[in-house]
Amino acid sequence: MIDFWHHIYAHFNPIAFEIFGLKVHWYGIMYILALLSALYAAKWIVKKDKLSISETLLDNYFIWVEIGVILGARIGYFIFYVPNNLYYFTHPWQMFNPFVNGKFVGIAGMSYHGAVIGFAIATFLFVKKYKVDMWKLLDIVAVAVPAGYVFGRIGNFLNQRLVGRVTESDIGIYVNGVLRYPSQLFEAFFEGVFIFIILFLYRKKKKFDGELIALYMILYGMARSFCEMFREPDPQLGFIFMHFTMGELLSFVMILAGIIIYFIKLSNISKKKLYNNKKNSKDKN
Repeated sequence: MIDFWHHIYAHFNPIAFEIFGLKVHWYGIMYILALLSALYAAKWIVKKDKLSISETLLDNYFIWVEIGVILGARIGYFIFYVPNNLYYFTHPWQMFNPFVNGKFVGIAGMSYHGAVIGFAIATFLFVKKYKVDMWKLLDIVAVAVPAGYVFGRIGNFLNQRLVGRVTESDIGIYVNGVLRYPSQLFEAFFEGVFIFIILFLYRKKKKFDGELIALYMILYGMARSFCEMFREPDPQLGFIFMHFTMGELLSFVMILAGIIIYFIKLSNISKKKLYNNKKNSKDKN
C-alpha cells in the first residue's frame, strides 16, 4: 500500500479525457468544482442562517468576482512569479494566449494572492453598483471560499504542480523520480478544510460584520506560511529573502491586512457603543 502511494503518479493520468482533440485535465475539472462548491456553500449558508440575501444577488456576485479572480490570478502570476515580465505587460494579451507556436497548450500559472486582489476589486465595484452591505457579503465569502479551495489544491495535486520539497518520509510521493511531500494535500486540508471548520463553527458568534473575512485572511496567511515549509519554492524565483518564499511573503502581507481590518472594525464598534452609552445617559438625565 505504501509503495502504491509512493508511486501514485505512475498509476494516474492527469488528463481526464479528450474531446474533439482537446485534452481536458483533472486540474480544470477541479477548478470548476472549486468555483461551484464555493457558490453553493455560500447559498447554503445564506439559507441555513436565514440571511437577507437573495440567490439572484449571489449569482450576480459570483459572476463579478469570478471575472475578477481569473483576471487577478493570471495577471498576479506574471507580477509575482515571472521574472523579467516586461514583455507580458507590453503584450498583455499573451498572458491569456493558450497557444504556443500554433499548438494548444492551455493556460498554466495562477496566483492565489493575485486572485485575492482581483476579488477585492470586483467586490468593491459590485457593492458600489448594487448598494449591498460589503462586510456582510464578505463574511459569507469567508466561510464559503475554503470549501471550494479544497478542490483547487486537489487539482494541483492531480496535475502534479506546486510539488513539495524533497523528503525521506513515508508520506512522500515520487515526482520525476524524486520523493517529495504531497504539499498540495497539506494545503487542501489546512487552507481549506481546517479554516472552513473554524469559521463555520464560529460564524454565529462573530462580534461584528467583517470579522469573519478578517479572520479568514489571518488564518489563511498562517496556514499558507506553514504549508510553504513543505512546498518546493518556485524554481524561477527560489527563496526571495533568507528562507522565505514569495508565497510566505505575500501571506505575511495578508495576515497584516487581516489584523488591520479586524482592529479597525473592532475599534469602530467600540466607538459606536461608547457613543450610544453617552447618548442614552444624556437622555436619562
